[in-house]
Amino acid sequence: MNVTLLYAPAPRVVVELKCLVAEGCTAKEAVALTDWAKRYPEINGPLVFMSVWGRKVDGDAVLREGDRLEFCRALRVDPKVARRERFVGQGARGTGLFAQRRPGSKAGY
Repeated sequence: MNVTLLYAPAPRVVVELKCLVAEGCTAKEAVALTDWAKRYPEINGPLVFMSVWGRKVDGDAVLREGDRLEFCRALRVDPKVARRERFVGQGARGTGLFAQRRPGSKAGY
């Protein structure tokens, strides 16, 4: 059966590998069939978890035909904190849905 492995070792870099595995193959077995454990040793660490189509799974999860096994890195910055910091830098006038107004228009349009 065909399975796709995906990993993003750095921002804006995605490595994709399509591989053929046996029926009833687990996530750990699929990784063992490739050289990814040697090439990317961090995927075995505590900061990277596996998911199938965006849903977190254990290494013992049985893969099905067409599954996409993804290795997800932990977030470096909480998105809420990042948004707050961007807002502080931009100020209240440069943000929001109605920040760009046409000359002579009513507020909110």
